[in-house]
Amino acid sequence: MRSYILAIDQGTTSSRAIVFDEKLQPVAVAQQEFTQHFPRPGHVEHDPEEIWSSVLATCRDAIARAGIAASDIAGIGITNQRETTLIWERDTGRPIHRAIVWQDRRTADRCQALKGAGREPGITARTGLLLDPYFSGTKVAWILDAVPGARERAARGELCFGTVDSFLIWRLTGGKVHATDATNASRTLLLDIHSSRFDDELLDIFEVPRPMLPEVKDCATLFGTTAPALLGGAIAIRGVAGDQQAATIGQACFAPGMMKSTYGTGCFALLNTGRQSVISRNRLLTTIAYQLAGERTYALEGSIFVAGAAVQWLRDGLRVIPDAAATARLAAAADPDQAVYLVPAFVGLGAPWWDAEARGIITGLTRGAGTAEIARAALEAVCYQTRDLLEAMRGDWQGGNAAGTVLRVDGGMVASDWTMQFLADIIDAPVDRPKVLETTALGAAYLAGLDAGLYPPPAEFAKGWQLDRRFMPHMDEGTRARKFAGWRDAVSRALSR
Repeated sequence: MRSYILAIDQGTTSSRAIVFDEKLQPVAVAQQEFTQHFPRPGHVEHDPEEIWSSVLATCRDAIARAGIAASDIAGIGITNQRETTLIWERDTGRPIHRAIVWQDRRTADRCQALKGAGREPGITARTGLLLDPYFSGTKVAWILDAVPGARERAARGELCFGTVDSFLIWRLTGGKVHATDATNASRTLLLDIHSSRFDDELLDIFEVPRPMLPEVKDCATLFGTTAPALLGGAIAIRGVAGDQQAATIGQACFAPGMMKSTYGTGCFALLNTGRQSVISRNRLLTTIAYQLAGERTYALEGSIFVAGAAVQWLRDGLRVIPDAAATARLAAAADPDQAVYLVPAFVGLGAPWWDAEARGIITGLTRGAGTAEIARAALEAVCYQTRDLLEAMRGDWQGGNAAGTVLRVDGGMVASDWTMQFLADIIDAPVDRPKVLETTALGAAYLAGLDAGLYPPPAEFAKGWQLDRRFMPHMDEGTRARKFAGWRDAVSRALSR
C-alpha cells in the first residue's frame, strides 16, 4: 500500500525534499543550497538547471533516507518560490535564459510606464495585484525581448513560460505536462483571479503570447506522473501550491479571519477572507489562497521582500556574525537605550509601501552602537514590517479587525524566542508557533495526500494542528508607540518619494 508522500519545497536559496508518512509526520529530509546570481544591482537570477539538479538530488536522497521505494509513495506535493520566471524550449526543455527571481527589480521602469498610462486600476481589478516588478508578467516580456528570436518562437508555440512549479512538473513528467496551479498562476499578473483563467487583455498589455502558457489546475488534483527513471518508478504528482499559500494550508488557516505569517528569505502574511476577494485600499494584494474542487478561497497578502535575507546579509555581506543563530544572542545583549533602526530595502520595499526604488538604510547610530545593536535592528525590522501589514489588513477588511486576533507563524526565523516575543510585543497580539515548523512542505504534502485519499478533509486536518508555544505581549503601550514611531521615521527616510 502506498502510504507516504514526497513533498518538494523549492525555495529561494535552497531546495528540500521531505517524506511524510500516513500521519503527516516527517520521516526523512534532504536539503541543498544553490547559487544566487546578482549580475547587476537590483538583478537577481537563478540557474534553472541548478534548481532542477538540486530538486532531483534531494528527492532521491530523501527517499533513500526514508528507506522506501517509489512504489511506497502515494503522491508528490510541490511548493515553490513564487513569481520567479522561467522560459524553456518546448522540444528540448532547455531554458533560454536564467530564471529571473521574484526579488529582481529590472522591470521597474516598465511597471512605472504602465502606471503612467493609467493601467494599474484595471490590472488590479482583474488580478488583485499591483504593478510591480515583483510579479512575473513583466519578467516574461523582458526575457522575450532580451533573447534574440524568442518572441517569435513564443508566438509559434516553441517556448514554454512557467513559474518554478511548472518547470519542475515539466521536468518530472519528462516534458509531457505543462501545468500550474491557481495559486501560482494568481501571481503572474496574467490571471483573472475571479475566473481562474488567463486573460486576453492582460496578455496583450504585458505582451505575452498565449501559446507559451501552462494549464491552470486546482491545488489538489493529478498533475501527471514522473518519468520512471528519475525516482525509481512512476509517482503521481497530486498537489501544488505557491510557498505562502502552502504555508497557509499547513497552518490550517481554513476559516475566514485566520492569519499566518511566514519568516523565510522574505516575510509574507496572509489573511483568509473566504469566498470574498477583498480589494485593498492600503496597497495589499488580493490573491487566491487555495482552489479545491474548482472553488476558490481568497486572501489578503502583505509581502515583505527582506526578512531572513537581512540576517544572511549580516553573515555573508558584512561578515559581523558567524551564523544566523548568533543574531538573537546579540539582540538580547544589545544596549536597550540605543534606538538603532535597519530598513532592509535592499530590493525596494513591498507592502504597504511598494517603492521599487527605496534602498536600505540604518538610522540612529551613535558611537555606542555596534554589532549587537545592528543585529537587534535586523530582527526588529521584520516585526515592525509585520505590524505595518497587519494594520493595513485591519483597515481593508472588517473581519481582520476582530478582537482576539492570533497570528500563526512559521519559517526559519520563528525558532528565535527573542524575535517572536518582540513580534508579539510590537503587534500587541498573541503569536502562536506550531510544533511543526515546516508548514510550507506540510501544506504541499497535505494537498497531495488529500488527492490521494491518504489524508482527511480540511476541517479534520485542522483539528490536528498543534501549538508549540504562544507568545503574549508584555510591552507597555508607551514603549510600543515610541519604538514604532521611530520605525516609521526610518522608513520615511528610505523611501524614494
